[in-house]
Amino acid sequence: MSTHDQPIEEMTFREAMTELEGIVAALESGTLELEESLARYARGTALLSSLQERLTAAEQRVEVLMGELSEAPDDQVQDTTLLKA
Repeated sequence: MSTHDQPIEEMTFREAMTELEGIVAALESGTLELEESLARYARGTALLSSLQERLTAAEQRVEVLMGELSEAPDDQVQDTTLLKA
């Protein structure tokens, strides 16, 4: 199975990014027939959409993790809390 036949949701981020870069290069070369250009453009937009969704999800996850990190009490607060219990 070639990369462009692989379902996008089964691709890793790196695989999708590499394929998108290849599509951009092929489109910029101007050597493709119209039909092939349209097919590659459609695949490229689908890849781009998937990559953007993955980046947004990753950014949200980082924000959650950073929020959890900033909410963690320091050692003195933890010790004080334990003494009050």
